[in-house]
Amino acid sequence: MSDDRHDIVTGVWAIGSKLNFHTLQWTVCVLAVQLALGCSGQGGPRPATANYPPQPNSENSLISHLDPKKLFLHSDVALVVDGREGRVLYEKKTHSQKPIASLTKLMTAMVILDAGLPDDAVIAITRADRDRLRGSGSKLSFGTELTRRDLLKIALAGSENRAAAALGRTYPGGAEGIVAAMNDKARGLGMKDTVFRDAAGLHHGNLSTAADLVTLAEAADRYPLIRELSTIGTDFVTDHRTGWKIRFVNTNRLVRNGRWNIGLSKTGYIAESGHCLVMRAEIADRPVVVVLLNSWGELTKYGDANRIRKWLDHADRKAREAARAAKESAS
Repeated sequence: MSDDRHDIVTGVWAIGSKLNFHTLQWTVCVLAVQLALGCSGQGGPRPATANYPPQPNSENSLISHLDPKKLFLHSDVALVVDGREGRVLYEKKTHSQKPIASLTKLMTAMVILDAGLPDDAVIAITRADRDRLRGSGSKLSFGTELTRRDLLKIALAGSENRAAAALGRTYPGGAEGIVAAMNDKARGLGMKDTVFRDAAGLHHGNLSTAADLVTLAEAADRYPLIRELSTIGTDFVTDHRTGWKIRFVNTNRLVRNGRWNIGLSKTGYIAESGHCLVMRAEIADRPVVVVLLNSWGELTKYGDANRIRKWLDHADRKAREAARAAKESAS
């Protein structure tokens, strides 16, 4: 066993005694993904580990009909993983470390919720929350007062940078405290190639890999509130100072598309990262985690996501047809 795999296994057993059985099950699933992504090989489907054999026969049938050579993606980095058993279905530059922009906000939300801070606490947006790195605009003017829950909502769904900054500023220890907590949690999850520099994702030093981001997505998926808030199509938050409603729209347009069933979502963009997307969705009757980094152009990540869906749906149809033919032949 390599040193990296030994470290992962040792870490799981070390924390296993402190966790309940449900949490340990999830940890083992993440381990399966990490071991799979640590293996060398082609970009085709492959099992996560010998301890995770394919489950139903239909799973094997679909895998046999997947042809990575027929999936043409324009994102620089791509990873598609079966969320049910950690099987890598497609990979491209899986371990290439890239800036991740607002994908950072998934980790921000997790450590906020881990801290158990009151979600009904009202927090005012101040000049300290403005974007000093890029000068980006905001729907939240100085003096706007939102509950912590509404800040999480507009940060996750609307990717509002001042909301994320305010969440970090009011975290125990302030901006430095939340960044330390984010990096600690990343290490605890085994995200060895990930580092955070700010809570909003504006700093180009927020770095990760597609492999680590699958781990991040699976961890975030364990928080019902993050699943709920990150997949709101359009909504309002209320300014407690004025009573006004502030409307926002989810930055992932696929969330607002009725043809998609998305359970977790986050987009990101800064000049250094290109357009990014992480989501967990039901495709071909299975949970699938999709990571797309450094997409060239605003719409490329959506085109790639749709190409992935069609690729999986096509394989699923072929598998069902083959199963029916086999059944008819046997009868």
